[in-house]
This record gives sequence, structure tokens and C-alpha cells, in this order.
Amino acid sequence: MNPLNNVIVSTLQLFPKGFVKRFAMRYIAGEHIEDANKVVRELNSKKMMATIDVLGENVNTREEASASSDAAIEVLKMIDRNKLDANLSIKLTQFGLNIDRDFCFENVKRIMDTAKGLGIFVRIDMEDSSVTTATLDTYERFRNAGFDNTGIVIQAYLRRSQEDVRRLIGMKASVRLCKGIYIEPETIAFKGKDEIRKNYVKLMGMLMEGGCRIGIATHDDLLVRAAYDLLSRDHLQPDSYEFQMLYGVRQDLRDRIVADGHKLRVYVPFGKQWYAYSIRRFKENPQVAGYVFKSVMTGR
Repeated sequence: MNPLNNVIVSTLQLFPKGFVKRFAMRYIAGEHIEDANKVVRELNSKKMMATIDVLGENVNTREEASASSDAAIEVLKMIDRNKLDANLSIKLTQFGLNIDRDFCFENVKRIMDTAKGLGIFVRIDMEDSSVTTATLDTYERFRNAGFDNTGIVIQAYLRRSQEDVRRLIGMKASVRLCKGIYIEPETIAFKGKDEIRKNYVKLMGMLMEGGCRIGIATHDDLLVRAAYDLLSRDHLQPDSYEFQMLYGVRQDLRDRIVADGHKLRVYVPFGKQWYAYSIRRFKENPQVAGYVFKSVMTGR
């Protein structure tokens, strides 16, 4: 890893937001719903699907949580109105999970009801370990309430994830499998790249063998190759899996996966909360920050 990339990430927060925004817009569709619509249309034209996320998490008031529900519902209506090949991704703390779980459930139920009526899938995203159990419990609550148009996320770097996957296999859940990005203590999370990859491959195999629909969310060439091997071994049908990647990351790999004949979905975030999201992403992948810095400086 180039040490300069880490320096770039650590100093970015010292610059005015207007400067940081030039970096951030590599990862983000824009601040407005129309920006997300434009990006998703372009992705669809390239035979790629999308999942749209209204940026924001850890709201502190019921008013903010209710407004977040309204914004998510507006995205669902936009997807339907424009006939986009897209679904919705949500984080539960944006809808009041840390305020009151029942209040959060009712907020999200408004979203789920709208999505079900429109035939749109909703992915409940995973956040830091403080809400992992609450997030899984809420997902199961929705499934038990008859909402089959929803899925969940598992983070491979958490030591608990094998047990969580076993629980989800029992529900035949739709699971997006990612490495995980939040900073967690070693007591609950793997730290080494190789051990995270090893656990990712193990979980991927468990989900495939367990009959779950899996979203293989990775930008790691080694994990993509491992997925190809498992898909070939298990002869999975095209509707039982898809690859998933972040907007603005590894477009070369993204295009190659599509060219190889696999379904691919791109995570498209937008909204006013772009700053916190982009700083977190740059910390996760300093190499990309270095690449973006070079592009900004050279105008390419």
C-alpha cells in the first residue's frame, strides 16, 4: 500500500468541503434524487442493475426518522415512475432504530408496504456491531410479517457471521455478503486480509449450499475468482445470485464481470449527507483516494 494514499485520506478532512466534494462525487450520484435517476439510467443502459441509497444514518429525532421514511418512499416512487431496474437500500438507524425499535419498525413498514405494492425489493443494510443483533431481529420480524421483498447484509469480518448465516439459511434469506468496513475490536472481528477473505469464501459457500439468494459484494479480484469457482462447482442458476459493487469503484472489474455474463448491481448513494459517507469510504480504501486525487489534479 502506498503510504501517500494514507496521507491523502488523513489530510482530506482538513480541506474545505468544496474541495473534498471533488473527490466524493466519484462515489456518489449527487445530492438530489434526479442525480440518482440519471446515474441509474446510465447503468441500466450498460446492462447493470442498481440499488439506491438515500445517505444518512444514526438520526437523533423522531422527526428526522419520519422524514427519512418519506425520502425513501419518494425513491421507490421514482424507481417505479421511471421503470428503472433498481431496488432500495436502507440503514435502520436512519429510521429510528436507536430511538425506539418499534418506532423504527413502523417507519420502515411504511417503506416496505409501498415497495411491496410496487413490486420493488428493499435491502436492509448492516451497520456497526452495536446494532447487528437488532438489525437481524428486525429483518426476521419483517419476514415473519410476510414481507418477502426484503433482504439483509452479512459482514465477513465479524467472527459471529457464520452463526448468523446459519440463522439466515433457515429463513432462505436474500443475503448481500460483504467484507465489512466499520472499525471493530479484534475480539469480535478478523483483522488480517487473508483471514477475512477465508471467512468470506466460507460464508459464500454456506449461503450457496443453503439455497439463499446471494449478492456477492466485493471489489477483490481474488474473491471474484473464488466466486466464479463456487458458481461453476455448484451450477447455480442466474436468478440465484448477482455480483454487487459500489458506484465509482473498480469499473474495469465491474465491466469484466458483466462481459463474463453475470448479473451485476451497483450501489448508488445520493443525498446531502455525502461528506460523512465519502470520508468513511476513503478511509476504507486509501488506494482509491490516491487514484481520485491523481484524477482531480490532472483533470483526467
